[in-house]
Amino acid sequence: MRLLPSTLYAANLNGFSWCLGLRPDAGVLPVSRFITLLLFCILCFSNVLSAKNLPDIISQIKPSIVAVGTFQKTRNPQYIFKGTGFIAGNGKQVITNSHLIPSKLDHENREVLAVFSGEGKRFKVLPAVLIKRDKVHDLALLEIQSSLPALNLGTDRKLVDGSDIAITGFPLGMVLGLYPVTHKGIIAASVPLVIPPAQQKNLTTDMIRALRNPFRVYQLDITAYPGNSGSPVYDLGSGQVVAVINSGYVKGKKETALSTPSGITYAIPVKFVKQLLAQ
Repeated sequence: MRLLPSTLYAANLNGFSWCLGLRPDAGVLPVSRFITLLLFCILCFSNVLSAKNLPDIISQIKPSIVAVGTFQKTRNPQYIFKGTGFIAGNGKQVITNSHLIPSKLDHENREVLAVFSGEGKRFKVLPAVLIKRDKVHDLALLEIQSSLPALNLGTDRKLVDGSDIAITGFPLGMVLGLYPVTHKGIIAASVPLVIPPAQQKNLTTDMIRALRNPFRVYQLDITAYPGNSGSPVYDLGSGQVVAVINSGYVKGKKETALSTPSGITYAIPVKFVKQLLAQ
């Protein structure tokens, strides 16, 4: 392909000849066609890279995923699973849902709030302390003594509908051990928070104030099970946390959550996590 100064033509780029389907002696290529083909190649490459990076992102996320519950050495079972959490901030801070934190502990029998870290049957029990909680946004900040890999928090920018996301957590709890499970989906919508009728009797003054000025949560096209509460929602491109699973819309009684999950899941935007960490 020969190089011409005219703006109507593009120079030969031998490195892309194989992608564009050109031979070195293919002659002159119009600029418009060259740009179109080049953009097509870039798009193909980006899709391939995204597909290859997804397993890498998940492998980076998993060490920061923890189970949240209580531990009592003299009890059988010794641990009670409440939900999922993830490591943030300085590596000793754990973000989870406020509703997962028990209202009281059996201090007489040395029951403690705990975080469980690891995979499979071999996991560590890390005593945790409740530092802060935000009942309005259903968030809680715990602290542990050990340091674990922390997840990066995304920006406060609202995600557009259709954004690719994933969640990693413990949907079925710790029955068979700690096995983080990842589900992939999209942001379906950004909707005002709605308090389920069954919870209206438990409304606090702060919650009523929040309902007068409702904040928006993400509705996800993803199936979350009871154990997923507190799981991080992260961007598939960067791996940054963009929200925290708050609840799944369950048809009928709680017992049907595993057999007939509705597939409608809600998540609290990450900006409220940042506000909790900054307090």
